Amino acid sequence: MTPPPDTPPPETPPPETQILMDAPALDAFMAQAFGQPLNWTIERVDLDGVRVRQPTTQAQSRPGGTVSGPTLMAMADGVAYMALLSRIGPAALAVTSNLNINFLRRPRLVDLVTDARPIKIGRNLAVIEVSLFSDGGQAEDLQKPVAHATVTYSLTLLGSSIQSRTITEGGTQV
Repeated sequence: MTPPPDTPPPETPPPETQILMDAPALDAFMAQAFGQPLNWTIERVDLDGVRVRQPTTQAQSRPGGTVSGPTLMAMADGVAYMALLSRIGPAALAVTSNLNINFLRRPRLVDLVTDARPIKIGRNLAVIEVSLFSDGGQAEDLQKPVAHATVTYSLTLLGSSIQSRTITEGGTQV
């Protein structure tokens, strides 16, 4: 049935309320872009961001039985990148221009859980907020981050295909 001529066309949801890459697509892209599958499990991709789990091993430890800083920084950068890709689609040329991390407490050698949430995706830069947790199976483990980071990506190599937008809780544009 054809709608009456005075009926407006259906609205297309704005990009900031859409997920362009889900967990399987992100897994496939990361493996292809970096030449090997990651030892990470993507637990969630939604409008609130991305959650990834990585088991830790002795190879990621430092003296004192804690997770090394470089492991935490790599996880922050990688999961922030996935959060960005989930919104803009496969874009290998989005490159890290800044990573600022605060180490808040000693991370234990248990699963590392990382939440990343886009704050702003502009024409030239994207800013992602990241919280990292040590998850030993206790309910409170995911309430107290071991590190917090903000990661900025340069999007200039992508051209002008990205529309500027600020993202808040639940994907609402500001």
